[in-house]
Amino acid sequence: MQRNTRGMETIKSQVLFLFLLSLFYESISEPIRYSIPEELGKGSRVGNLAKDLGLSIQELPACKLRVSAEDYFHVSAENGELLVSGRIDREEICGRKSDCALEFESVTENPMNIFHVIVAIQDINDNAPYFAAKGIELEICESAIPGVKFPLDSAQDADVESNSLKLYTISPNQHFSLSTKESPDGSKYPELQLEKLLDRELQSSHHLILTAIDGGDPPLSSTTQIWIKVTDANDNAPVFSQDIYKVRLQENMPLGTSILRVLATDQDEGANAEITYTFLNVPASTSLIFNLNPHTGDITTNGTLDFEERNRYLLGVEAKDGGVHTAHCNVQIEIVDENDNAPEVTFMSFSNQIPEDSNPGTVVALIKVKDKDWGENGLVTCYIQEEVPFKLEPTSKNYYKLMIDKTLNREETSMYNVTITATDKGKPPLSTETSITLHITDVNDNAPVFHQASYVVHVAENNPPGASIAQVSASDPDLGPNGQVSYSILASDLEPGALSSYVSVSAHSGVVFAQRAFDHEQLRSFQLTVQARDQGSPPLRANASLRVLVGDRNDNAPRVLYPALEPDGSALFDMVPRAAEPGYLVTKVVAVDADSGHNAWLSYHVLQASDPGLFSLGLRTGEVRTARVLGDRDAARQRLVVAVRDGGQPPLSATATLHLIFADSLQEVLPDLHDDPSPSDPQTELQFYLVVALALISVLFLLAVILAIALRLKHSSGPAAWGCFQPALNSKSGPGVLSSYNAGTLPYSYNVCVASQSAKTEFNFLNVSPAPEVAPAQDLLCDDSSMAVDVNNEDLKLSFDASFSSQVSFPRTIRILYLFGNHAS
Repeated sequence: MQRNTRGMETIKSQVLFLFLLSLFYESISEPIRYSIPEELGKGSRVGNLAKDLGLSIQELPACKLRVSAEDYFHVSAENGELLVSGRIDREEICGRKSDCALEFESVTENPMNIFHVIVAIQDINDNAPYFAAKGIELEICESAIPGVKFPLDSAQDADVESNSLKLYTISPNQHFSLSTKESPDGSKYPELQLEKLLDRELQSSHHLILTAIDGGDPPLSSTTQIWIKVTDANDNAPVFSQDIYKVRLQENMPLGTSILRVLATDQDEGANAEITYTFLNVPASTSLIFNLNPHTGDITTNGTLDFEERNRYLLGVEAKDGGVHTAHCNVQIEIVDENDNAPEVTFMSFSNQIPEDSNPGTVVALIKVKDKDWGENGLVTCYIQEEVPFKLEPTSKNYYKLMIDKTLNREETSMYNVTITATDKGKPPLSTETSITLHITDVNDNAPVFHQASYVVHVAENNPPGASIAQVSASDPDLGPNGQVSYSILASDLEPGALSSYVSVSAHSGVVFAQRAFDHEQLRSFQLTVQARDQGSPPLRANASLRVLVGDRNDNAPRVLYPALEPDGSALFDMVPRAAEPGYLVTKVVAVDADSGHNAWLSYHVLQASDPGLFSLGLRTGEVRTARVLGDRDAARQRLVVAVRDGGQPPLSATATLHLIFADSLQEVLPDLHDDPSPSDPQTELQFYLVVALALISVLFLLAVILAIALRLKHSSGPAAWGCFQPALNSKSGPGVLSSYNAGTLPYSYNVCVASQSAKTEFNFLNVSPAPEVAPAQDLLCDDSSMAVDVNNEDLKLSFDASFSSQVSFPRTIRILYLFGNHAS
């Protein structure tokens, strides 16, 4: 009993394999079959499984060929042979079944495949027959007629077929013979037959030896003792109404259910006709299930009838009268199956960790279903209740594959609870539900995604170095390292090698730091390409653009371009005609601001003025115009201090000082210079007068020469030779600007012409205005580059051409130096 229990537990135990790879091929439709005798030693060869599966020896390490019945067999890793690994006892595995086989699965992992293997277990004669009872006792009446038969208890033999029990013999004697009979269930029992009349007075007892012999080679046997007691005469033996009683019973009948009644009659009277019934040759386990009333012959159930444990019973019944006569009959009980067993679901192999990139068709589990019922009651179908991306597919008898049916996505669903329902075809059908949890493992199938495709960041200039100016953020729905995002700067439009000195990004947080203070005037914007990368293998990446706009701050004061101080510190003078009308454009203050926007919006204001009502200043243009006509009492020399303010908060400013002289000619300007109230050094004044005198003499000399040439040309060429200064004299004149100035309004320039018929030399300063008036042609010398008088900011210079051309040209702009502190420089 203990051996049978261990055998059932061994058969039910299975090894769970983890199916690591995703490809699954069709199982072989026909199983691999082998046949071996029982009780083979460990390490005995069953067959070359790898060869029969079409696998080469070189493929074995990668295939990882295994079998599920590891208690009985294993596969050699060297040559792929199927070897015995445990004791194989046919009687323990299959009991009294005529056909015995071990069915199991062989599995390969690369690629994953399942093959069915059947190993038939052949019986060997390793069990001798045995008698359950130590001895057999009989009582036979001395009047028994020769030919009377007495069935005896049979012996048991665990072997089957040719190795099972074949015959019985008894020790030689003159009164009894023995024959071997076969029951309806195929078992053999001995039957003793009386051959010669007994005489109790001569021999009151007989002792015989009963031997049971099996059909093995060599045969095995066992013996038991028969004790026969000869009793006094009893004329009639009981007789059963039937030699064989047959009945069909539903399993699970209640206890005490009446099955049938056996009936035997005896022609005797009195005590000799009183019949008692007993079971004959019934195993102890059977006698616990059925109960026989010794007086009535009623057979009732005394235990549970289970078709799955045993579907047929053969009961021997003996009827014995009050004497020594007996009669025998057999009762055949057939158990009819009911659908009383729900299907059983067993996972032969199961992997609950499934990579999300597994292909449809990947096997997740191998399922075995079993129903102990028979016929339609034992036919089972399996299906999945929920709407899940998995399906069940039958592979062979009682086996199903749980496979991936659709593409998995862990980011959408990370876990599935799959309920597998197994239902038989009984009436009513019985079902079993088994739930498993499948976890979808992550693979790096999602690249990081920035929350914005592009970022625009406004950073005010003069920011502190190391300050955070922006933060980029990307998310990755993957798990673990596959979802850990790190940040880096991939490219920029800055100069190569200069990127690291401008910005950096935190690899973990995506915070962008300024490495230096930005200057809006030097760099107004720049663009970065930021990359987010996960830690998967291989890593996935995403890029986003980050544009940094450097905002302006009012950190630059206005810069006055005109009027500007000379390198020696002197200021420029502007001359205004005495007859200037109100609104006359005297000069223009030109300033620029390196800032931008409101910070660069300049406004002009008069801080100080010698005569506040004489001039007006354009608020936005910086143009200085006469507000009224110059009066007689007004000073010829005026001083204006102009403040230039920007639009920043707080505003920054710069000042410019304008020196304005009302004069109609240069002769009027020069004496004014002597009236400079500022103290001067006598030596310096002397030097200044000498320079001015030399300059005037030179100018007069040149004018005389020019006039002489002009008169000569007039007499020789006629009036046609005279003309005015060419229109280009005025049209080409325009504001001059220093080479260093790159923005702003440029200062106005002035033209000098010489009248030909004037009695004295005069300098007329003609201002270039948007609509300049040109002097009459007959009063002006024509433009010629052969002779020019150039009065610049350093000195009055005279240019004389050796060819002594008849045309004289003067420079367009005369700037008079006002010497602060000194009259000569």
